[in-house]
Amino acid sequence: MNLFPISAQINSRGHLEIGGCDATALARAFGTPLYIYDDAHLRARARALHNAFATRWRDALVLYATKAYYSPYLARIFKDAGLGIDVTSEGELEIARRVGLAPEKIYLHGNNKTPAEIRAALALGVAHIIVDNLDEIDLLAQIADELDARPQVLLRLAPAIDPHTHRYLATGVAESKFGLPMLTGAAITAARRVMQHSRLLLVGLHVHIGSQIFDLDPYRDALRAVCDFAAELRDAVGFDLRELDLGGGWGVAYTADQTTLDIETVAETITREITNYQLPITKLLFEPGRALVAQSAIALYTVGSIKEISGVRTYVAVDGGMGDNIRPALYGARYSARVANRMNDAPAQRVAIAGRFCEQGDVLIENVDLPRVQVGDLIAIPDAGAYQIPMASNYNLIPRPAVIAVRAGDARIIRRRETIEDMLRCESDF
Repeated sequence: MNLFPISAQINSRGHLEIGGCDATALARAFGTPLYIYDDAHLRARARALHNAFATRWRDALVLYATKAYYSPYLARIFKDAGLGIDVTSEGELEIARRVGLAPEKIYLHGNNKTPAEIRAALALGVAHIIVDNLDEIDLLAQIADELDARPQVLLRLAPAIDPHTHRYLATGVAESKFGLPMLTGAAITAARRVMQHSRLLLVGLHVHIGSQIFDLDPYRDALRAVCDFAAELRDAVGFDLRELDLGGGWGVAYTADQTTLDIETVAETITREITNYQLPITKLLFEPGRALVAQSAIALYTVGSIKEISGVRTYVAVDGGMGDNIRPALYGARYSARVANRMNDAPAQRVAIAGRFCEQGDVLIENVDLPRVQVGDLIAIPDAGAYQIPMASNYNLIPRPAVIAVRAGDARIIRRRETIEDMLRCESDF
């Protein structure tokens, strides 16, 4: 059960239980596919990440990476825990505004920020902008002039660090679409350009080398590269590094052969390493997304059919798939699974969990050992809290699933199940 949320257990009926709620009862009440978030897990995890860094650095701010999944429900939990956020869109900004998050705790990201996004952020009072490319510097300065704003700029660097993860998850390599390449001189050119604009205040550097990283060595390499560059900037243009944002990407276990990167170890290692560099860093920032929410939720599906191909494999088809979880098809993400209504039954067969969408690649799990599965059984897939609902689609015109939160025996909807009418509302038949 170590991949499941902290409140998960097997109850006296042999059913999976989360937040004091029987998964089979939740399926009857809310239908499937269903995403179930453990409220206690989310709150405990947010406090743990905040405290890990706040107790080791006087001015440390954990920014939740909203792309992992953002909603008013999550926004309020993380606000209460003292966290900030990083945002990349007006939609994410609007949620932050509605829950009253302080603008100084919002940092605007994006490799191709639109003028509308920049205006919305500055109008809201967001001061911190992470500059990703040379083209946006003049645009930012122009809009700052229009709004009489004075943005505080961090440069996102591409330090050519290999994080040893899937190539779609590696964002700090030399060929990444993100950041200002250090090897080409673009990063130092950006620093000079920012400092030429009286409206822009260069305060920091940012680096995010990728996601699902289980080894601390790439972080040490990135820190060394960024601090060396900061020293170069100090000598070249007189820049003193005040804010250092080291991103996130800490690995989370999705299968039994993986081990989640320990946050206390991450915090201790990074803060200790920084003290080795003679730089005037006052504020440290970190941007965990998956590390905050992945293990807080499960996806619950109903088995609709079983197809045995003799000598080849057995497909267990469920009522969800790549429409609510594109990760396996997109970059080969691996998952585990249990039969939620028969948790005590021993494994008896190796199967593939197939989705219902019209793609051969719609397979959530290629191989998993389960009890003898029957039509109507409930399949629970843990670690469903990150990059599933926010990347969901209406492929095949299938509505996206409901999301609920559970705590102390109570369950409430935090995102209602989409309807056909919802999907067709934006259409026009001329």
